Amino acid sequence: MSVLTVAPDAVPAGEEPPDTGERHRLTAVTGLAALSLDAMASVAYGPEAIVLVLAAAGAHGLGFTLPVTLAIAALLAVLVASYRQVIAAFPDGGGSYAVAKTHLGARTSLVAAASLVLDYVLNVAVAVTAGVAALTSAFPALYADRLWLCLAVLALITAVNLRGIVESAKAFIVPTVVFVGSILVLIVVGLFRSEPVSTATAAGHPSVLADNATTVGALLLLKAFASGCSALTGVEAIANAVPSFRVPRAKRAQHAEVALGAVLGVMLIGLSVLISRFHLQPVDGVTVLAQLADASLGHNWAFYVIQFATMILLALSANTSFGGLPVLLKLLARDNYLPHVFALKADRQVHRHGVLALAVVSAGLLLFSGGDTNTLVPLFAIGVFVGFTIAQVGMVRHWRLEEGTGWQGKAVLNGIGGLLTGVSAIVVTATKFEEGAWLIVIALPLLVAAFETVRRAYTRIGERLGLGRIPEHPHRDRSVVIVPLSSISRLTSEALTAAASLGDEVRAVTVCYPDPEDRATLYALELAWAEWDPGVPLVRLNCERRSLGRPIAAYVREVAATEPGTRVTVLIPETEPERLWQRLLQNQRGAVVAHAVRRETDAVICRLRFRLP
Repeated sequence: MSVLTVAPDAVPAGEEPPDTGERHRLTAVTGLAALSLDAMASVAYGPEAIVLVLAAAGAHGLGFTLPVTLAIAALLAVLVASYRQVIAAFPDGGGSYAVAKTHLGARTSLVAAASLVLDYVLNVAVAVTAGVAALTSAFPALYADRLWLCLAVLALITAVNLRGIVESAKAFIVPTVVFVGSILVLIVVGLFRSEPVSTATAAGHPSVLADNATTVGALLLLKAFASGCSALTGVEAIANAVPSFRVPRAKRAQHAEVALGAVLGVMLIGLSVLISRFHLQPVDGVTVLAQLADASLGHNWAFYVIQFATMILLALSANTSFGGLPVLLKLLARDNYLPHVFALKADRQVHRHGVLALAVVSAGLLLFSGGDTNTLVPLFAIGVFVGFTIAQVGMVRHWRLEEGTGWQGKAVLNGIGGLLTGVSAIVVTATKFEEGAWLIVIALPLLVAAFETVRRAYTRIGERLGLGRIPEHPHRDRSVVIVPLSSISRLTSEALTAAASLGDEVRAVTVCYPDPEDRATLYALELAWAEWDPGVPLVRLNCERRSLGRPIAAYVREVAATEPGTRVTVLIPETEPERLWQRLLQNQRGAVVAHAVRRETDAVICRLRFRLP
C-alpha cells in the first residue's frame, strides 16, 4: 500500500498561494526610496551649515569647507559600516535601541530609544516646514498660509503611509530619483566649468561673510564639523526598520544602507568641491544649493527643476520617520515600555497606531512653531547624535564579546565613530543650547521616565494577573443575569433569551422615579409584563433622584453582598441601526448604565447588539 503525502504549504493547482505579507514589504530599491529621504534631502542644508559657520572666519575660513566635508564623509563611511553590522546582528530592527538593550543595559537602551523618538518626530516637522518654506520662497503670496500648507502636507504623507510602506515607497521613488539625478548632473557639469555660468540668484542679496576675520581655530572647525553632521541624520533609519524589508531582510537592508552611504557621500563631497571651485560665498535669502545650481547650470529651466525637486524631497523626507519610528515603537511596546497597541499591525503590514501617533505629535510641533523652520532647527539632530554614540559604543562591546575574525579592527572602527559622534553631540548641544536645545535636554529624561512608568505599570498588572504562573483550574459558579429595561419589545425578548442562555437565573430591572408621569409609565409596564408573563421577575428599583446607572449599580452590589459566590452579569440590550447617522437618534442609555456598573461594581458587562433589519 502506498501513502500519498502532501507538504503543509503545498498549493492546489489553480489556486493562488497564501498571502504571507511579503509583497507589502520593501526591496532594497524601495527601501532606499522610503527610508533614505531624510538623509538624501540633508544635502540641501548640510553643506550650507558648514559654510555658514566657516563664513565667520571670512574667505580664508571658506577654504576649509572641503576638508571639513571630507571628515564628515569619513564619519559617514564609519556609520554606514557600523549600521551594516547592526543590521546583521539585530535583524529585528531597532538600531541603537536594540544594540543598547543587548550590550549596555535597559536604562541606556531607553536613552537611545528616546533620542530616536525625538529625532524622528522633529525630522517630520523640520522636513515639512523646510519643504513648504521652499514653496513659499517661490510663491511669496502663500507665506501667510504656510501653517495650513504644512498641515496639508503632513496629512498627505500620513495618508500615503497608512496605505502601507510599500505604497509610500513607490510614491517616493520618482521624486528621489529626480532629486539625486539632478544633484549628480549639477556636480558633473560644474566640474567641467572653470567659473560660474551665472550669479543671478545671489545678485542683490547681502553677503554674510565676515570682512576682517582670518583666524580659523580648532573650535571653529569643530563647530563647522558638528553643524555639517546634520547631513548624517537619517543614516540609522534603515537599521531601525529591517523587519519592513522582504526576505532575506538583513541582506536587502544592508544593500540599501550601503547604497545610501555611497550616494550621500558622493553628493556631499561633490557639492563641497564646487563650493571651493566657484569660491561661493553665503548670502541672505538664497540657499547654497540654489547658488550652486545657478553657477553650474545657469539661471534656466534646469535651475528651477533642482529647486522644485529639492522642495518636494524636503517635504517628503518626513517619510523616513514614518518608516522607522513605528517599528521602533513596536519594539518598545513589545518590551512593555509603551502601550501594547503600538505593536499591533493593520492590513498591508502597517503599524497604524505608530503612524497616527507620529502624525499627531508632529502636527502639535507644527502648530507650536507656526510652520517656521528656524524655530525647530535648533532642536534637530541632537537626538540622532546621541543614538549614533550609543550604537557605536554598544557595537564595540558586541565585538569584544563575540571575538570573531578581525574583531579588534571592527571595535576600533566603532570606537572612533563613537568618539566622533559623542563629541559632535556635545558641541551641537552646547552651541545650540540657548536657541532651544535645552528643550531636548529636558525632554530626553522625561521620555525615559515615561517609558519606565509604563513598564512598571505593566509589571504590576502582570503580577496581579499571575502572568507566567499556572492558575487554578476553572470552575462553575452560580450565575445571575440582570437585564435593565424600560419597555417591552422584540429587543426585550431577544435580551431575555440571551440572558437565559448565559446564566442560571435572570432578573429584569427597571428604575422608577417619584414623578407621577413616571409612575404611570411604570404601572403600565407592570401590567403589560404580567400579561406577557415571560417567566422572568421584574424588579422595581426606586430612585429619588433622576439617575439611571447608579440605582442599577447599587442593586448589583446588593446582589453580590447578599448572595456570596454568585457571578453577576449585567446584560444591556441595545439596537444597532441600519445606517451610521441613525445612531445619533439613540438615547445612549446603555452607555450610561455600562459606565456606572463598570465604575462601581465588579460585575461582568455584556452589551447585546440587536441589528435592525
